[in-house]
Amino acid sequence: MTQAGAARRTVLGAAVLAAGTGISGLAAGSASAASGGHGEGGFRDLPYPTVIGHRGASGYRPEHTLGSYQLALDLGADVIEQDLVPTKDGHLVCRHENEIGGTTDVADDPEFAARRTTKSVDGVSVTGWFTEDFTLAELKTLRAKERIPAVRQRNTLYDGQWAVPTFEEVLRWANRESRRRDRQVWLHVETKHPSYFRALGLGLEEPLAKLLRRYGRDRHDSAVFLQSFEPSSIQRLSRLVSAPRVVLLSAAGTRPWDFEQAKDPRTVADLVKPEGLKWIAGFAQGIGPTMDLILPRDAAGKLGAPTTLVKDAHAQGLLLHPYTARNENSFLPADFRKGTDPAAYGDAFAAFRTYFEQGIDGIFTDNPDTGLLAAEAFRPGRRPVNR
Repeated sequence: MTQAGAARRTVLGAAVLAAGTGISGLAAGSASAASGGHGEGGFRDLPYPTVIGHRGASGYRPEHTLGSYQLALDLGADVIEQDLVPTKDGHLVCRHENEIGGTTDVADDPEFAARRTTKSVDGVSVTGWFTEDFTLAELKTLRAKERIPAVRQRNTLYDGQWAVPTFEEVLRWANRESRRRDRQVWLHVETKHPSYFRALGLGLEEPLAKLLRRYGRDRHDSAVFLQSFEPSSIQRLSRLVSAPRVVLLSAAGTRPWDFEQAKDPRTVADLVKPEGLKWIAGFAQGIGPTMDLILPRDAAGKLGAPTTLVKDAHAQGLLLHPYTARNENSFLPADFRKGTDPAAYGDAFAAFRTYFEQGIDGIFTDNPDTGLLAAEAFRPGRRPVNR
């Protein structure tokens, strides 16, 4: 870290404390690791920059499976992400979307052929099979598969190896691994389409909070981040538990779905302005912006000049966990692509280096091993985040 970078970290830490989000210390050790819940300084003690296994190690295994989560942990990811959707009988399961035709073998099961349907999810027409139409017992008869086989053909080797995990199963797994490794296993948990599900009588926040309390991850120093693209979901969670919270931010011209429903005219472009960030800091500890909000791409897909978002967010005491860094050409900015094969790896290390140079606090990545190796150059002494 440069001297200027170290000074920025000090200022950010002071801003967090001034905003009332400072985290009291608890002694770390085998007892706290066994609970999976508490550490010396909560998220402030995570390595900087933090590497978050996006849906596990989804660059190498089908996403949101225990196999993907385990590999991310074994590769060294600092935090591992889960996306939550409900079943018909109210269980929280880990899927990127409630439509599961692309991530399970449901289309091959004649028993469920009649459940294929079309729904409007957050204003978008989607056809397929949906978790809210399945009981947990029915969902458990299905097997997970690779979501983008054209890009990640090798991942299809693992199709059918794992079932769809419940979030409670993930919590049990994380606590087991915490005991085995004598350190906390951190999770980054997203509520998916919370307004849509609440309208169906399947609200996400209350059962999530109940599970967090049951497994000792409901405190301000617990080893978990809570995240959502809908600020109202984060506000609701802030009233239920004290775990650190992150507002996810999509493209600048979009509006969160809860804003659409509430006729709130603000867009993401408004939320990334200083006044919008100040509003977010009133109920969250961080933001998870798409990387384009930090480093916009031009019409050719090349990176342009950075915005002021990192500086502006840090001025409000907010950390930044942008998404998503991947190794394949099809996902990289044009500056870092190699050759013409969209599934081939580009210069991912140069991309990570460019991202980390912006001063971000962490990053979501499908390839945590690549991210960790790149992060080492920015981790002298493994300085804790926000200090």
